[in-house]
Amino acid sequence: MPSQQKKILFCVAGVLSFVCALGVVSALGTPLWIKATFLCKTGALLVNASGQELDKFLGQMHYGLFHGEGVRQCGLGARPFRFSGDKLLTPGLPPVFPDLLPAVPASVHINVLLFSSMLVVLTLVAAAFFMYNAFGKPFEALHGPLGLYLLSFISGSCGCLVMILFASEVKLHHLSEKIANFKEGTYAYKTQSEKYTTSFWVIFICFFAHVLNGLLIRLAGFQFPFAKSKDAETANVAADLMY
Repeated sequence: MPSQQKKILFCVAGVLSFVCALGVVSALGTPLWIKATFLCKTGALLVNASGQELDKFLGQMHYGLFHGEGVRQCGLGARPFRFSGDKLLTPGLPPVFPDLLPAVPASVHINVLLFSSMLVVLTLVAAAFFMYNAFGKPFEALHGPLGLYLLSFISGSCGCLVMILFASEVKLHHLSEKIANFKEGTYAYKTQSEKYTTSFWVIFICFFAHVLNGLLIRLAGFQFPFAKSKDAETANVAADLMY
């Protein structure tokens, strides 16, 4: 492939990686990872609500890795609340950080943050490597195609792990339900629906971008790592026949 086309492909991959890194950084700080609705079971059972009457007992919340907000409803009007990673705040009440700790699976949440940070750092490094390969004279080792493949693979794996760990935190550990029931001694809430929102899909797009970067490297004319070319195989066969 002509050198000019390689430069264009590597520039596209570099810009794509840089935009992905900015997107992930923005996604980490927003409360737009999950949107959930939950039912006040206690209130609904007391009045034997059904059909459209259940709407008076349906609350909503949306949250991310660090903070979120929502509205509880138990037939007596809406009660807004907001919470963060170190406290849950309700109008008129002080922070209650020690009580919120059992509601969050700390080990899983820390791993989500860890792999998210790795994703940002490695994506920025990949962007720098792509630009270096486009305009510089890279070494054949980690600065060259092998390094690009390696960074794309590791970054994509980190993005995949972030999605899997966060999904397990929400679904397996019933995170939305635990937050909704926090400091609610009288009423019990049950999650009705959960859907992933903008920030979660930003991580998915970043994961897909790293897969696309791997294809761009291949289109630039570089073999996948550990893949032998046909010429090399032919030379090996010829050498074997000579001996």
